[in-house]
Amino acid sequence: MSEPPPARAQEKKLTRRSVRLAAVLTATGALTAGSLAQAYAADNEFGRHHGAAKHVLLISVDGLHQSDLSWYIAQHPQSALAKLVGGGVEYTGASTTNPSDSFPGMVAQVTGGGPGTTGVYYDDTYNAALLPAGTTDCKGAKPGVEVDLTENLDKNQSSIDAGQGLSGLPGSILQLTGKPQTLINPAKLPVDPHTCKPVYPHTYLQTNTVFEVAHQAGLRTAWSDKHAAYEILNGPSGQGVDDLFTPEINSDAIGYPAGDDWTKDNKATQQYDSYKVQAVLNEIDGYDHARTTRTGTPAVFGLNLQTVSTAQKLPASDGQTGGYTAKNVPSPLLAGALDYVDQQIGALTAELRKEHLDRSTTVILSAKHGQSPTDPQALTRIDDGPLLDGLNAAWKAAHPGAGDLVAHAVDDDAVLLWLNDRSAAATSFAKDYLLAQNGTGNDIKGAPKPFTTGGLTKVYAGAAAAGFFGVKPGDARVPDVFGVAQYGVVYTGGHGKVAEHGGGHADDLNVPLVVSGAGTPDHVRDSAPVETKQIAPTILKLLGLNPQQLQAVRAEHTAVLPVR
Repeated sequence: MSEPPPARAQEKKLTRRSVRLAAVLTATGALTAGSLAQAYAADNEFGRHHGAAKHVLLISVDGLHQSDLSWYIAQHPQSALAKLVGGGVEYTGASTTNPSDSFPGMVAQVTGGGPGTTGVYYDDTYNAALLPAGTTDCKGAKPGVEVDLTENLDKNQSSIDAGQGLSGLPGSILQLTGKPQTLINPAKLPVDPHTCKPVYPHTYLQTNTVFEVAHQAGLRTAWSDKHAAYEILNGPSGQGVDDLFTPEINSDAIGYPAGDDWTKDNKATQQYDSYKVQAVLNEIDGYDHARTTRTGTPAVFGLNLQTVSTAQKLPASDGQTGGYTAKNVPSPLLAGALDYVDQQIGALTAELRKEHLDRSTTVILSAKHGQSPTDPQALTRIDDGPLLDGLNAAWKAAHPGAGDLVAHAVDDDAVLLWLNDRSAAATSFAKDYLLAQNGTGNDIKGAPKPFTTGGLTKVYAGAAAAGFFGVKPGDARVPDVFGVAQYGVVYTGGHGKVAEHGGGHADDLNVPLVVSGAGTPDHVRDSAPVETKQIAPTILKLLGLNPQQLQAVRAEHTAVLPVR
């Protein structure tokens, strides 16, 4: 069943202050006032009574679109997601960062800043000023190095404990340390030329986080995410998150086919996500994530969920088709993943009620990124290998004796290039080459599908790329080339994916943003444009802390979300 069209004429007549139940009717279209009243009148509705927030629970669901949330509530008016939305403010015009990758997306939510301010453009980037991993004699060493913030930093990336050495895995995974910096192999880290020491993820971040501000105010903090490299959320102090639980999602999935990680089967992803949910349930109950020490419920805590992202990317899993069956219509696999997320949110909010924390807790629901395309017929898979090889070959042919032009590339459904030659001539050469490429990819069924202009609509190069991100030309971290892909283009070899993220289409950017519970009104639907980076100052405001303590908020003048 497709998503019902919005009643736009009615929506324009309503202000965010007067929306309430009428706005929910607009959002769900075919539902009756009676069924909505029944859905939202339950005594245990989360957020029914609103007071000052003592706790903020942030839930980030990778890949979730606002359209997915609207579709699901329309199909399931009694769901936990419907009740969460009904108990607060739903911002239907929210956008995440561009590039729409997990790292800049998550960092924005807890710093209040975009990539140009935080210095985090992707999970795997390049820095022209740092030295290669393993450098011990920094005098005269040549700068320029890949900055990899993925599973590759783990001491043992094939194990869900990242090399801690736990026995009885995966059942014992809750015993994983809450200090994942200890799980990172320092020999894999880039080196600071000034100190000649490894640069850990938290020291790579250029601005502080809500976890640091809360921690410095004497409040407890916790978070759960997918790699040890998410210790970046500690912020530059390295002390922001008191309890950081990071089981490795890209490790070998125990109990599944050899060589498969937890993302290759949607049921495996659900199993993996359930470990993080249990960690947060333990924290709601006032324990650390392992439930071994009484610590009190954190003031700022939460988790990332991966199940929706897996269901969007996989062509099929567990005997079901993945992705979307038509524009914005979830496949059976994705619909089941949304059911799973709804059940987990229901469990978390139920635990808050059980512990009598529902009246003092604000729940924020959003996503680090969306996923593109949501229209399966638009999919065009392009192997980026030949494009990059051709660019390097063309550069060397035009410049005898030169080496490769491309120092590092990241191409999911956008193109980010860092070049060995950062001159205007070199960046222009790369731009012109990419836009001149025509070829053949493949479609949703694997059939040949032609592409033009390298699959791109626009390319920012050199000073224009720096300007796009709001930094000075020559910045050590900024991509030298940033290409905006045509809608539906995914840069991947073979037929293993039907969607990706990283780009700037609505499917990548338009994520849900719901603020529900303590400190919020009921049943408000706000269609004004907002950004997920506004979550950070909003968290501090809800807790009675000063949003201006965030460096990125001051730099970008990031506003608190209009909650009241």
